[in-house]
Amino acid sequence: MTTSPDKPVTGILWMIVTGLCFVAVTALVKLLDGRVPPAESAFLRYVIGLVFLIPVWRELLAIRLTKRQKGLFAIRGLVHALGVILWFFSMARLPIAEVTAMNYLSPVYVTILAVFLLGEKLALRRVMAVVAALLGALLILRPGFRELDLGHFAMLGTALLFAVSYLIAKIMSGEVRASMVVALLSITVTIGLAPFALAVWVTPSMADLGIIALVACFATAGHYSMTLAFAAAPVTVTQPVTFLQLVWSVLLGVIFFAEPLDPWVVMGGTVIMAAVAFITWREAVLRKTKITPVVNETKG
Repeated sequence: MTTSPDKPVTGILWMIVTGLCFVAVTALVKLLDGRVPPAESAFLRYVIGLVFLIPVWRELLAIRLTKRQKGLFAIRGLVHALGVILWFFSMARLPIAEVTAMNYLSPVYVTILAVFLLGEKLALRRVMAVVAALLGALLILRPGFRELDLGHFAMLGTALLFAVSYLIAKIMSGEVRASMVVALLSITVTIGLAPFALAVWVTPSMADLGIIALVACFATAGHYSMTLAFAAAPVTVTQPVTFLQLVWSVLLGVIFFAEPLDPWVVMGGTVIMAAVAFITWREAVLRKTKITPVVNETKG
């Protein structure tokens, strides 16, 4: 699917749909309210999500990977699985807006890790954007001014683990078809989550299974609509639209979950998103060089 910069409105609309899908994922996980352990919830979400791989099963069976590729996919599956567990854990403990705002740190981590893992250069402007994003995270966390929850530390870990997962995907995308990179992630994450889920297993109710099934559907729909958005317009057009997710998350938390509106979280999320938008723009300007594109937030 090729990028067509001539359809910015279409790209923006698809990115709005993506945001709505991911906010729905967040709200549904919040509804679980910790009744199903995070590792088990994540495992069930991915097991159900395997249904969406049926159209590519024949291609999956025919794929031949080198030992190195198998190792990298295995590492990515484990890293992503741990990130998903931490994300589900955070959702059970933090307001929706805080989880959404801290998710914006993932592209910042990608920018930093690309320097060490891919040998990319970090120009002064990008360094300033990264520093601004980290200051935005401090505005959200405000260490020393309030008591931090384990969920905050879990979200910091989530964003970092998702960034590592994305960078491995970037390496593999030059060697394996994109559809197979996505499919293999689903399979390896399901396998990676299995032992963690079995260790804390409780029998979920039919209602909770229904919620988890909806999480799988909305997450899959969100990733698909994101792909359509990228195909219709450049990332520089679609990336700023992801800020709407924070707006919707704040409204969702206030209206449906009686979560107080925290202006520091909104301010910090705005600063992070502005930094991400700047990094995206700078990478578009330098797109003729080998610069890692900004990764969008990854939901479970």
